[in-house]
Amino acid sequence: MVATAPIDAVMQALAVPTRRMVFERVARSGEITVAELTRGSGVTQGAISQHLKSLKRAGLVTERPEGRKVYYSARPEGLEPLAGWMSHYGAFWGDRFAALRALLQEIDP
Repeated sequence: MVATAPIDAVMQALAVPTRRMVFERVARSGEITVAELTRGSGVTQGAISQHLKSLKRAGLVTERPEGRKVYYSARPEGLEPLAGWMSHYGAFWGDRFAALRALLQEIDP
């Protein structure tokens, strides 16, 4: 079992646009191979492999070897550090939206 990566590793892994695209395709696919990810992406197979390695290191994807192929799948729980960090700020935005709503009602009852 892969341990949940710290938030820095998750943010660093998702900071690269191509890597986010790879993660999104893996998440939408259920399971996918490097060859399938490479097709139509405009990115070399070697680059896709490197992006998957970074995503795996951050705990965002897992791999399952089967014969000569390796299947990658997303680990939604790998996003928990990011979700936890964002939820901390959710209260901040909730208060701000409530204040904005009150101000708008004062301006235009």
